[in-house]
Amino acid sequence: MKRTASAMAFVLVSCLALAEAPQAKLQGTYQRIKVHGKSLEGNLEGDSPDRDLSVYLPPSYEKDRNRRYPVVYLLHGYTDSDDRWFGLIKHFINTPVAVDKAYVAGAKEMIIVMPNAYTAFQGSMYSNSVTTGDWEAFIVHDLVTYVDGHYRTLPVAASRGLAGHSMGGYGTVRIGMKYPGVFSSLYALSPCCMAPRTDGNGLAKAEATKTFDDLTQADFGTKAAWASAAVWSPNPRNPPFFADLPVKNGELLPAVLAKWAANAPLAMVDQYIPNLRTYKAIALDAGDMDEPIATTVRSLAQTLKAYGIANTAEIYSGNHVNHVMDRVEQKMMPFFSEHLAGGKGTK
Repeated sequence: MKRTASAMAFVLVSCLALAEAPQAKLQGTYQRIKVHGKSLEGNLEGDSPDRDLSVYLPPSYEKDRNRRYPVVYLLHGYTDSDDRWFGLIKHFINTPVAVDKAYVAGAKEMIIVMPNAYTAFQGSMYSNSVTTGDWEAFIVHDLVTYVDGHYRTLPVAASRGLAGHSMGGYGTVRIGMKYPGVFSSLYALSPCCMAPRTDGNGLAKAEATKTFDDLTQADFGTKAAWASAAVWSPNPRNPPFFADLPVKNGELLPAVLAKWAANAPLAMVDQYIPNLRTYKAIALDAGDMDEPIATTVRSLAQTLKAYGIANTAEIYSGNHVNHVMDRVEQKMMPFFSEHLAGGKGTK
């Protein structure tokens, strides 16, 4: 791999920061670099198309230079970022630690990749919008092309997995449905935003938010409403957010609400059944205290089953975040170890 001196210094600083984190004596090698996303250029919210990327290379990567590896593309949730997931900031998960524990338990070695999808609206929803940029194309084209071109991957769909938590789980389902042939296996952890919204209740605070300074101080629901609007109902003629809410002056706007509903996986799924049939494996999970997400996970699993598409759906004892690190270690990593081609013993 070729890197500039500044990029190498950035990787070194990141690795040192991670090494200082609790319980972070790593088996693998952590790198944090920048990747240019052509698909994100010109977005109206002004986010940089140069995105941070966390990469966790398996223990044998530096020693066995003739070996190639499967890759898991892991998507973080709303208001989250890759630095939190990879131990640079204390969080509910430390991905390298979870992955190392999975290796000790016998998981195949693989490359783990997470792009930073934190935006001006604090999350991209991994969707396509003139306001936020085309995050779908960034994941399936820009990112995959970069990783295959700069790391020793097995550059075929059979050796690529897509996974994510919360907003990232939504992105996993959305991208998986729309872009067959890039990944072969999907794992959605506590996927949010699955069911269509049916009303404008709770959007009064969002409508009262007029500037990005206001948005920074807003509650989670208000921020999430504008993030959803930015990707599902963009409007280049409506600054400063360049988006429309499903309400105006307290009145419901059915046309805008329909745009949001059209982006809900439970509304979209019937259109993409042929695509979903192409996957080798699909898994979903959620904590039993994580409603309405647990209910929507059950609904998607039942829909897939009705179409004859095999999937695994597990509702476990927990909330939205308290067992996610365990799930990555004990469920996600074994899932991809079983279903991705290549890995241990593959040259």
